[in-house]
Amino acid sequence: MKKIICTKKAPAAIGPYSQAIEVNGFVFTSGVIPIDPKTGELVTGSIEVQAEQAIKNLSVLLKEAGTSVDNVVKTTVFIKNMDDFAKVNEIYATYFTTDFPARSCVEVARLPKDVLIEIEAIAEK
Repeated sequence: MKKIICTKKAPAAIGPYSQAIEVNGFVFTSGVIPIDPKTGELVTGSIEVQAEQAIKNLSVLLKEAGTSVDNVVKTTVFIKNMDDFAKVNEIYATYFTTDFPARSCVEVARLPKDVLIEIEAIAEK
């Protein structure tokens, strides 16, 4: 049985999808972008600022689902510019500090709302 995860503490879905789904002891998040959940506005600025907000949003969503970044087994990081890879890693490493999840990181031509980063995760419950 699947359970829909929804919280106002993370940015609302901007389309016909769920923020996250729990099924068989795992939580699958949708892509999370750097939107301030309090204002609904895009956090502008450098890749570091946007990465920080996106991962904060991911953390809040995982917490709402009853898990955390410590239980993430896989992430996919989408970035607008692969030259930002090292900068993203610096922010990422402040949240994922041990038993690192598997990860893919890909450069994409464009992301929703023209953000610089989007991240999704699969976590064990």
